Amino acid sequence: MIRTAFRCILSFALLSGTSFLWAATPTPQPVVAGEELLSTGNAIGEYGGRLVVALRAEPKTFNPLNAIDQPSRDIIGRMSSDLLHIHAISQQTVPALAKSWKVSPDGLKYTLTLRRGLRFSDGHPFSADDVVFTFRLHLDEKVHSPQRDLLVIGGRPIAVKKLNASTVEFQLAKPYAAAERIFDSIAILPQHLLAKAYQGGKVSEMWSLNSSPGDIAGMGPFRLKEYIPGQQLVLERNPYFWKVDQKKRRLPYLDQLVFLFVPSEDAQVLRFQGGETDLLSRMSAENYAVLEKDQQAKAFQLQDVGPSLEFNFLFFNLNSVLPKDSLELQRKQSWFQQVAFRQAVSSAIDRSGIIRLVYRDRATPLWFHVTPANKLWLNATIPQPPRSVAHARELLKAAGFTWKDDGSLLDATGNAVEFSIVTSASNAQRTKMATIIQDDLKEIGIKVNVVPLEFKAVLDRVFQTHNYEAAILALGGGDVDPNPQMNVWMSSGSSHVWDLGETKPATTWEAEIDRLMSLQLSTVRPKERKKLYDSVQTIVADKLPIICLASPNLLVGAKKSIGNFQPAILDHATLWNAEQLYLKK
Repeated sequence: MIRTAFRCILSFALLSGTSFLWAATPTPQPVVAGEELLSTGNAIGEYGGRLVVALRAEPKTFNPLNAIDQPSRDIIGRMSSDLLHIHAISQQTVPALAKSWKVSPDGLKYTLTLRRGLRFSDGHPFSADDVVFTFRLHLDEKVHSPQRDLLVIGGRPIAVKKLNASTVEFQLAKPYAAAERIFDSIAILPQHLLAKAYQGGKVSEMWSLNSSPGDIAGMGPFRLKEYIPGQQLVLERNPYFWKVDQKKRRLPYLDQLVFLFVPSEDAQVLRFQGGETDLLSRMSAENYAVLEKDQQAKAFQLQDVGPSLEFNFLFFNLNSVLPKDSLELQRKQSWFQQVAFRQAVSSAIDRSGIIRLVYRDRATPLWFHVTPANKLWLNATIPQPPRSVAHARELLKAAGFTWKDDGSLLDATGNAVEFSIVTSASNAQRTKMATIIQDDLKEIGIKVNVVPLEFKAVLDRVFQTHNYEAAILALGGGDVDPNPQMNVWMSSGSSHVWDLGETKPATTWEAEIDRLMSLQLSTVRPKERKKLYDSVQTIVADKLPIICLASPNLLVGAKKSIGNFQPAILDHATLWNAEQLYLKK
């Protein structure tokens, strides 16, 4: 049915005179002398064909200066390249448009040497001028780039200077431990296409969804070919792409990369199951189990990549700023603020039950926020104690709690211990977790009420009104480095969920986290920095400002006919190496 509809779309395009969909896909340009190309180590593939994937929503822009939504970033990521790149498998910084870089002894100056002879997807030469221009755009406050904050270090914007046609110097106001990684997130833009619009104050209006594909150029493996609102988006090969395989053949192998707009995971699974799409980037354990039954018959491969970077957690309302008439909440905060109470709750939670019942054993239990997927930063020395109701009761008894004859828990003033957990009604996994916790805490005498709400309502209560007692949320990240989560762990951070808006640390241990996170920010020796962040993890595991529960595994799928399929936990999970993917013949 979908294939028939797709053929109708093609027919309509031909009848309406827009024949570009059938226009010949550009062939890879021959490698010429003077091109300093990057040779990949992937298995040798074959040229040709189109790869079809589903996208949950339509992009809002093709302009990297405006993109904040994930669909736009997914599309732009295939059309652009950065100076340095965080490798999705190794999680380390590797050369990209810059073939090498040097750091001054004081950590304040980064000198990047660019590859010579490269061209944008429209064939125009790439040089240091494009790099300086790109950073000028992102740093210009009038442009309102969402990435500008990443480029302000020590309270001052990075200074960018062209040394020659292939060398650029970046000056920092103070040492920044993760400076190399910020170059990963900046898509290099073509000065020859955007300079005039920038001078006229209209660069943010460029590259909208109505733009002609010929007006857009990047350094990525693909370039825009066609966008049909509500239906699909087609990228075609960038014939000038700067990577080659081991036989020195220019990548990418694919002629086209097609995105179909499919609004839900269940619908995406049906499309994949029916052979209408070739890749499935993420899915629930339930859908994974459904597809497993058809894996052999329908010739597709499923992969459980293992723990993701996402961590689900329970947390209590420790805010000092509360809604009016919140005397009951303030009374309950006298429990929540006790470390022993939080430790008892954590000890009583059956994480293995959550893994089994919520994720069908395709998840990893967590006792702190860094998941095993983070190869570079995990503190593997932190204990991971099994569930112990007895230990939970010991902690509560030592903290002055008692039990009635019916087993219900009382605080030191004789009040029954009862609280509610708000969670997203649209997230079945978190609602199930809340229900399991409800049953688990009943065994230590605590009555828990589960309150499913619309996701926006949950966020409003947590981040705006502070009208909640406990909640379950999840956080993740596009990088393994600690710095993207500064806003979570610093007491003044905008995502310091358990106590927002602190003017100063509310506890000595929060002050210590502040100190450690600030220190690691400017510690350039990796081993010393790792020790600092290890200590942060130890504090979080002990003091439990959030009670971590589980990290869902990354579950993906692909047709067996796709070569070089190597899913990774960093985004994009299945298309991070799109230039290397090919269709086996």
